Amino acid sequence: MSTSGEKDGSSAPDEVWAEFLRTAGEGGADAPKEPSARAREVAGRLRDRPEEPAPWRAHPPARPRRRKGWYVAGLVASLVLLVVAVDPGGVVGWSGGGARDGKPLARETARPEQAPPAEPDGRATLDEPFRGSPAARWADGAAGITVPAARATGWMTRAEVERALARTRDFLAASNLDPAVRRGARPDRAIALMNPHQKDVTSFVTAALRTPDAEHDPLLLFSRFDPAQARPAGDVVKTRGRLTYREGRRGALEVTADVTYVYPVAPAGGGDDVVRVIVRRETVVSWDDPAKVVTEKGTFSLLSYKTDTTNGGCEGVTGSFRPEFGGGAPGGVADGEAVDPYDRSAPIAEGRGGCGVATRS
Repeated sequence: MSTSGEKDGSSAPDEVWAEFLRTAGEGGADAPKEPSARAREVAGRLRDRPEEPAPWRAHPPARPRRRKGWYVAGLVASLVLLVVAVDPGGVVGWSGGGARDGKPLARETARPEQAPPAEPDGRATLDEPFRGSPAARWADGAAGITVPAARATGWMTRAEVERALARTRDFLAASNLDPAVRRGARPDRAIALMNPHQKDVTSFVTAALRTPDAEHDPLLLFSRFDPAQARPAGDVVKTRGRLTYREGRRGALEVTADVTYVYPVAPAGGGDDVVRVIVRRETVVSWDDPAKVVTEKGTFSLLSYKTDTTNGGCEGVTGSFRPEFGGGAPGGVADGEAVDPYDRSAPIAEGRGGCGVATRS
């Protein structure tokens, strides 16, 4: 087909024929009652033409909520983010064993009905960074995120769905568990799984990693710390969450990830003060049919995100989580409601903003 839409001796572009067909469908005065062979042929070609991927802001995301306040143990500034899910056996070095403190919890297979109970009092230490936290009973790394059994959905076979779920898990691991990315490295393995034709997303990621600002915050998608300000308190990140999926638009496989990550960190310059940064992410991605959407094999389109972070800092966008150490007063002013960062019994609320108070850390 020529770029002008000419075919079979007709000089009318496809778009003109499309408007003609629309008018005919609405009962225009000059519309024929039966479409011509040319009209039928163009309508079919327009219908089958691959579309541009849907903008990721088609489902308006909540901006990151930054909470701040004093916790009983002196853990302050809480910021809230949505997170995605990862599964056991995904990326070498990103999965760990079961919970090391107390009896490990069973996998999360559905939304819990209530928040986890209070844990015995105890201050986090370098040797026991999850002491006194519900995360002490969570699994390590990618093992804490449940991936459901695959079934044929939309344009994908069961095997293709299974592969897409595994790649979604790999994206979450590369975004939130990769030690190099957590130290501030560029998340190239995560970016490689994102549809390069989704221009609003690629522009956002490029700007966010190069020059973070209020409109381009890499923490909305990636977990990063400034190694000059904080160091990991051990090599374990606790996680809890799950993936779900359904058939989406144009027969796509739509995958939703809802995962909470718990990062224990200590001051970069030394010392034994341990703060837990808690990040929950809800992310929706679409594995599109390349016959219907412009995409690349093995990549997804990002539909929406929500984030909820505690103890990540409230002062402004720096491109890294910046937890407060030493129990001092956090910068900024608490102006939101109190929230339990371990409560996964409801979706992340839309449109929350400002700095609130975390009830525990």
